Amino acid sequence: MPILERVDDRFDIPSELPVVALRDLVFFPYMVLPLLIGRPASVAALEEAERTGGLLLLLTQRDARMDEPMEADLWKRGTVARPLQVARLPDGTARVVLEGLGRAEATLLTHGPRGFRARVNVLEPSRETESDVDARALVDEVRALFEQYAAQNPRLPAELKETLAEVRDRSRLGALIAAHLLLPAAEKQPLLAAVGLRAQFELIRDLLGRELEIARIEARLDAQIQDQVESERKQYYLQEQLKAIQHEMGDEGDEWSELEARIASAPLPAAARERAERELRRLVRLNATAPEASVIRTYLDWILGLPWEHRTEDRLDVAHAATLLDEAHFGLAEVKERILDHVAVLSLVGQLRGPILCLVGPPGVGKTSLGRSIASAIGREFVRVSLGGVRDEAEIRGHRRTYVGALPGRIVQGMRRSGSRNPVFLLDEVDKLARDFHGDPGAALLEVLDPEQNRTFTDHYLELEFDLSEVLFVATANTLQDIPEPLRDRMEVIRIPGYLDPEKKAIARSFIWPRQARRHGLDPARHPLDDGVLDRILDRYTREAGVRELDQRLSRVARKLARQVATGAQAAPLLADDVGSVLGPPPYPRPEREDGLDRMGIANGLAWTAAGGEVLDVEVAVVPGTGHIQLTGTLGDVMKESAAAAMTYARSRAPLLGLDERFYQGLDIHIHLPEGATPKDGPSAGITIAVALISALTGTPTRADVALTGEITLRGRVLGVGGIKEKAVAALRGGVRTMILPRANAPDLEMLPPEVRGGLEFLAVATMDEVLDAALLHRPLRTRPPLRDGTELGAQFSQ
Repeated sequence: MPILERVDDRFDIPSELPVVALRDLVFFPYMVLPLLIGRPASVAALEEAERTGGLLLLLTQRDARMDEPMEADLWKRGTVARPLQVARLPDGTARVVLEGLGRAEATLLTHGPRGFRARVNVLEPSRETESDVDARALVDEVRALFEQYAAQNPRLPAELKETLAEVRDRSRLGALIAAHLLLPAAEKQPLLAAVGLRAQFELIRDLLGRELEIARIEARLDAQIQDQVESERKQYYLQEQLKAIQHEMGDEGDEWSELEARIASAPLPAAARERAERELRRLVRLNATAPEASVIRTYLDWILGLPWEHRTEDRLDVAHAATLLDEAHFGLAEVKERILDHVAVLSLVGQLRGPILCLVGPPGVGKTSLGRSIASAIGREFVRVSLGGVRDEAEIRGHRRTYVGALPGRIVQGMRRSGSRNPVFLLDEVDKLARDFHGDPGAALLEVLDPEQNRTFTDHYLELEFDLSEVLFVATANTLQDIPEPLRDRMEVIRIPGYLDPEKKAIARSFIWPRQARRHGLDPARHPLDDGVLDRILDRYTREAGVRELDQRLSRVARKLARQVATGAQAAPLLADDVGSVLGPPPYPRPEREDGLDRMGIANGLAWTAAGGEVLDVEVAVVPGTGHIQLTGTLGDVMKESAAAAMTYARSRAPLLGLDERFYQGLDIHIHLPEGATPKDGPSAGITIAVALISALTGTPTRADVALTGEITLRGRVLGVGGIKEKAVAALRGGVRTMILPRANAPDLEMLPPEVRGGLEFLAVATMDEVLDAALLHRPLRTRPPLRDGTELGAQFSQ
């Protein structure tokens, strides 16, 4: 049995002891402290100690936040203690007065049903002799440092100095000083675990020196702050005296008087005027060099710079607006009609609250420039704010003035730039708003765009209501589904499907080429573009819904002509055959859609993308196998479900299609959408996949001049889809003659441009039977059962 010897006593320590885990306390020998023990494991350890030898091993947790520590969560060196007094409380906890007897190390720590137990090894303190001069000097130094430390900390008891003077035993002295250090448990644990009194006293000396140095630094900083406060107070008194002298001498031309005059003359609402005058009174009382003074001055500049009352007079002439829109934009009849309707209503009622237009279309169709034309047509100021990538709500509502460098949001900043309270405010790329932990900027825009709320819009920086009800908001977006639903409900959506080739040709001749020619130092009249050149560029070098790529191609042509003029060469007229030498090989060769048996398993689908409509082929290959279905082409979940629905429909209609009812058991089916690197999703390819699948299974060729769009159900019904405008334009551009679409989308055909309605044949269908009749060259008829091994699919065809 280990023996623990102290100067004043001798104790027999059992080889194993129950363990009590302490949260944020390091218990040192010679300490007598009351503790409240409430955790079941600790209460069980106390009861076991009462039944056995009455001793406990106190170990400190590494992390005080843990309620159920394990063996690795405890420091292994602690203090053997005995309970002097135990009081049971009604809630099951115990109030215990413990006395630390000596240090010990847990050589083996186990965790059982009734808490921790440890095999202990007593750590005897070394006994330096009185002749050890270095040790005595170290002890005296520590004693002196601790007296300074205790004098600077009012939390320590006043009688501690007298208690230290009476202690002669160095082991007791070290434990007493270490116990009274106001440090975290993680820093006091090394004092308990130190081997030898010298090591312990050296650690105490280092900690005391550090704490005293920190106290000296804090005292010096306090003195500097006090001096600064006294200096600012003195400067304030001097400034007040200077103001009084200036007042007596009649000198009122100081900066504050000028600011006060601006506030008095500014057309401010009552609330804004009251806030400005209150902030000015605060500013006058502050030191001009104080940081808060610059914050208040900036705030007043924002209040005075906003157009609280100023508005521009609308030019409500419908004929004038129509002329400006036609001069600036070709086509876009629906958008122009909506703008002219708005101008007409304004001319009758004088004011129209809440018009929020949302122009949705692919890039390059002129959405942003159209907003500028709207402002010119009605004689208003124009402000554009790009919302692409905005992820912080404060970008819309502003930062509160408590933040360093705070500013109003983009809405208030745009209103200040416009200089009027009724501008045309363009919210560009509203579909590219982001959302993360900073907040939801889309939700912040609700107050801006809601006609019932925006008359009292409040910016966090201003903390004043600003009326936005007279602003004509115009939003632009590439995709409608990326706009949050509550925000979309407050907008009037106008779709811009894209330009047809004749429209692009007219735009290039009337707008793009004259601008590019003048930009490159050429005279458009002396260097016109031949119609064949424009046709070749549109046919082979552009493939988009807008005119942005066309603008880039014509810019390159202008650079080549400018180079010829600059070098003194005779600039010959550019012909269609010369386009290849100027622009290089065509990136979009003429598409070739072959007829015949090569079309088996291929169908032309129509897809809607952010860049407009696209003609997208769907390929299906059938090979002998075990019934495996493979989908490739970077397909989304919705498109995969459409493929599964098409497969189920084909299986359900197998007898009518000339297929064996279990044809899929001996076949592997591979469905692929080309351009595999481009993600694809949506239900629009449902009937296209079904036609390609049935064509491959029955060996029936598809029509190369037919393109399809529509969603399929398991029973072969065809449901409506979106983007009919964009898809119809893409079908005409891709050389398609017939477009198959759901019957539910038949009303959308009335909104198509006349060139599209005249260039395509439209077939509205409700079932897959109608789709197969129109998309396949022949309807398959079953004449004999197919072979199970897949070598013959067993379909004959009727003419």
